Amino acid sequence: MPLVLYQRAGVWHVRGSVRGLRIRQSTGVRDKSQAEEIRIKLEGAALTRSVHGEAVARTFAEAALSYGQNGGEIAHLERLIRHFGQRPLQSIGQAELEDAALKLFRNKSPATVNRQLYTPVVAVLRHAARKRWCSRPVIKRPTQPKGRIRWITPEEAERLTAAAAPHLKPLVIFLLSTGARLSEALYLDWRDVDLAHSRVTFAPNHVRGIKNGESRGVPLHPRAKAALASVPWDKTGAVFRKPVGDVWLDTRKRNLGMRRWVPYASRDGAGGGQVKTAWSGMCRRAGIEDFTPHDCRHTWATWHYAANRDLLALMKLGGWKSLAMVERYAHVNVDQLAPTIEKIWEVKNAG
Repeated sequence: MPLVLYQRAGVWHVRGSVRGLRIRQSTGVRDKSQAEEIRIKLEGAALTRSVHGEAVARTFAEAALSYGQNGGEIAHLERLIRHFGQRPLQSIGQAELEDAALKLFRNKSPATVNRQLYTPVVAVLRHAARKRWCSRPVIKRPTQPKGRIRWITPEEAERLTAAAAPHLKPLVIFLLSTGARLSEALYLDWRDVDLAHSRVTFAPNHVRGIKNGESRGVPLHPRAKAALASVPWDKTGAVFRKPVGDVWLDTRKRNLGMRRWVPYASRDGAGGGQVKTAWSGMCRRAGIEDFTPHDCRHTWATWHYAANRDLLALMKLGGWKSLAMVERYAHVNVDQLAPTIEKIWEVKNAG
C-alpha cells in the first residue's frame, strides 16, 4: 500500500510500504502540509532504496532523525538538516563540511565551527555507519587554539550581579551557582526545578541545549534558590524570561505599569545571542571586561575545585564526559579562594 498519513496525539505519522519496504514512523510535525512534504520525500527515498540499496539512498535528514530518536544530542542539528537535507550520506565528506563551514559559519571561530558543524555531523555519520547506511567518516577538524579558562573572583561576582538588570540577575546567579551552560538555563522548564528540595535537573527531553544526551541533577545553592523563588513571573513553563514592553489593561489604554515576561527565543538549541545586549551592559557597569556567559561555567568550576578538590564530583555535576575535560581546573592557581567562597557567596547577600 502507498504511504499514507495518520494523526496521533496531534503529530502526523506515516505508514505503508513501497516495493515491499514497510515504513511506519513519525514525521515529527503537527502541520499537515509539512507532513505531506515529508511523506512524499520518504516515499521517494524508499523507492530509491528498493532499487539501489540502503547505502546509496539514505539521506542526512533520515540519519539525523534516527540519531535523535536513539538518544543523540540534537543541539545544532536543525540548521544542519536544512543545509544537508535529502543529500545522500555517502556524498557527505571533508569537502562538503568545509563548504558548509563557509556558507553557514563564515567569520566564526574554529571552536564554534567544531562545536556546531563538525561535531554534530560526524556524530550523525558515525551513527549511520553503525547502522550500515554509509561508511565510517574520516573527517579532519579545523585546528583551534587551546581553550581558555576565564573566571572571576567572588568579589567580582558580587559586582556583576549588582549591576545586572532585574530580569538578568536571577540568570547570572543561577549560572554562577550551578555551572549550567547558558543554553541549559535559557531552555530550562519549571517542572525540572525542585525548590522544596533545593535541586534542579537538566533533562535532555526538556532542555534542548543539553549536551551528551544525559540527565544530571545539580543541588541548588541557597543563593540560587532564593533568586529563583523571587522571580516576578509565574513559575510555570520557562524558568528564565525577559520583559517585553508594558501591558495595556483596559480599552482606554492606561498604562498600569505591569510588564509582560516572555521566554527567550529558540536558537536551535544554542544560547548566547538572546542575552547579548543585557550582558554587555551589565559587564560595562560592573567594570568587568572579556567575560562571557560561558565564563560563568568556568567560574563555577574553578570555585568548586578550589573549595572541594574533587575532580570526579566536578565532572558529574558539570556534565562533562571524562576527567580529562575537567583536569584543567586543577591547574588554576586559586588556593586563596578555598576558605572564602562559601563565606562570600551566601544567601544573606542575595537581593
